[in-house]
Amino acid sequence: MSVPVPMSPAELLGAAKDLCRRPGTATAGLWPRAAALLARQALESALGSYWAAASLAALSGCPMRTQLACLWEIAGREVAGPVSSAWAALSSACHLHPYELAPTAPELLSWVQAAEGFCEQWSGAGRTGADYGTSPGT
Repeated sequence: MSVPVPMSPAELLGAAKDLCRRPGTATAGLWPRAAALLARQALESALGSYWAAASLAALSGCPMRTQLACLWEIAGREVAGPVSSAWAALSSACHLHPYELAPTAPELLSWVQAAEGFCEQWSGAGRTGADYGTSPGT
């Protein structure tokens, strides 16, 4: 039996974009929420990596709203604004609302793009605590 290997944020976002660009008959009616879930999972994973690289790994165990509030304080409005907005929209899209339509492909792709921007910008590669608004070890 093989052990499942977790997908990277980039792979999750790629799968979400594929669902948006090429919805198949097998996923009819399901692809908008599946794409939203994949993108939200990528964003949450990237945020966990961000906290680890910023020497604030304990924050990754907090509720996402708490993490987003901390992101506003640590990274600033330019980073936290699009991330918070995308996460809120993706979270809403993940849930079935009986009297609301599922998000459209262009809406989903805009949220995926916002998540992708954060994932690319803050991948943690070669960054120090000072790059995250905090010094290492604090």
